[in-house]
Amino acid sequence: MPDAEPRGDRRLAAALGLPADHPLRVLALGAHADDLEIGCAGTVARLVRERPDTRIRWVVLGAEGERAAEARASAEAWLGRADHEVEIGRHPDGYLPYRAEAVKRAVMALKGDGEPDLVLTHRREDLHQDHRFLAELAGQVFRRALVLEFEIPKYDGDLGPMNLYVTLERDDCTAKVDHLMRAFPSQQGHDWFTADTFWALLRLRGVESHAASGFAEAFTCRKLIV
Repeated sequence: MPDAEPRGDRRLAAALGLPADHPLRVLALGAHADDLEIGCAGTVARLVRERPDTRIRWVVLGAEGERAAEARASAEAWLGRADHEVEIGRHPDGYLPYRAEAVKRAVMALKGDGEPDLVLTHRREDLHQDHRFLAELAGQVFRRALVLEFEIPKYDGDLGPMNLYVTLERDDCTAKVDHLMRAFPSQQGHDWFTADTFWALLRLRGVESHAASGFAEAFTCRKLIV
């Protein structure tokens, strides 16, 4: 995660209506290793930089073997000195909906020490069954939190219109893309897992949001209560 001074005076947490009277509690909830880094790493970096009291709970539900090791090492490297905890589940890739009871219990257990202020997770329109199921669970379980649903580019072509954009500085984007390419060597053989893919999505969302830097991450927000 890049170290830098906050730029400008528009703080992300305040813009989202997140509380300022206690340390900000963020749950980043992904189905697989690399999902969180692809979908929301830049947003997490911006939150932590602007709100140093942010506490990140970084949870990956489905990672085994080499992928589990990559997921943990990546999270620890990205989150760095931020107040955080990392949890890696062992549910097999592609089977989350078919292990529904166990997965739901795991997600519900994340409320054990209080509901987060912000949940970052997958979109309900995502065509990967694990992503979609986790998005549905997040909406059911975390009813008091602000839930922002991120996107994952893939063969299915399920990217669509988004309604919330987090603008990012170029330095944040460079750090994110470089980190992805270093942290997940097991994915280097996939033709979609390239720096060009990640830069392209950041740039397109930057165009849509008229970001001053030209870059943004995009989310779906189903409900915002102010």
